[in-house]
Amino acid sequence: MKKKILLILKFVFFLSLGFFFIWWFQRKLSVTEKLEISQSFQSANYLWVVLAIIPGIFSHLSRAVRWRMLLKPMGYKPKVSTTFAAVMIGYFANLAFPRLGEVMRCGILHKYEKIPVSKSFGTVITERTIDMIIFFLLFLFTFILEFNNLKDYLYDNLLLKFSDKFTNINFTGFLSFTLLSILLILAVLFLIFKPKIIKSNIYIKTMVFVLGFVEGIKSLSKIDKPYWFVFHSLFIWLNYFLMTWLIFFCFDQTATLGLNVALSALVLGSVGIMLVPGGIGIYPVIISQTLLIFSIAKTTGYALGWIAWSSQTALIIISGLISLAVLPLIKKQNHDSI
Repeated sequence: MKKKILLILKFVFFLSLGFFFIWWFQRKLSVTEKLEISQSFQSANYLWVVLAIIPGIFSHLSRAVRWRMLLKPMGYKPKVSTTFAAVMIGYFANLAFPRLGEVMRCGILHKYEKIPVSKSFGTVITERTIDMIIFFLLFLFTFILEFNNLKDYLYDNLLLKFSDKFTNINFTGFLSFTLLSILLILAVLFLIFKPKIIKSNIYIKTMVFVLGFVEGIKSLSKIDKPYWFVFHSLFIWLNYFLMTWLIFFCFDQTATLGLNVALSALVLGSVGIMLVPGGIGIYPVIISQTLLIFSIAKTTGYALGWIAWSSQTALIIISGLISLAVLPLIKKQNHDSI
């Protein structure tokens, strides 16, 4: 009961956070600007939205193949159809409950492919880590490429606000002291309560997770064709980029923007998706502010952001629901054919 209540509270919190960003942005709009956004939706060329969905499907399929490559060195060879369905169901679950999708992905493989959750979960953490490394590299590359355009925006909207709050504090020293104090307290508590801690469910689950993660890391060195793993890792993000860039052609104002602008929108938009599950509410705002840097009206950017977010989210919802419906049928068909 407590877990269910906690899940419901998380769902309500993040959904409310998304609606807050929608309200926060729209309250600043004038009547004219709201009318312009409405007209932008009506004038958009939605053929490009359909085309943008294609690389989206390829990115998810490539992720399913890459995940299978991580599982193979452990002795497991799930069907690509199963890993693809698990990925889509996981994304679908993440729209409602943060991080639930990772658990559901592994649960699907355990149910349909008999792969232990502890093993598959380690590979999920591994691939998430790889994605974060790629994202960080893209962020650095984008920041260097668009340094003159982005530096003022990031400084005014992020660094300056935080620096004002800590003007009288040696922030580096304060942070170091706090971290060291926390580590010292945790070490002392562990030594005092060690016998009880190692028998607790939390400790056991943590160790299972750590061992699974270690095995997932080890699987990287045992991959049969590492260059294909690298290819899929890069191919996933290439398709993310294509999804973003193709949406630009929905409007005449953004159709002529360069690839560098699409890369900026991808990177900064991804930050919004990390902050709020699915990026609801905040993704269109970030896209609007990003395109504003490149002299695109915020109303056009906001409409484009909603179109991009809606198409990506619709793909996840439809694919997730289809996967939930089809997987049991596939299992039954395989069972009947035995």
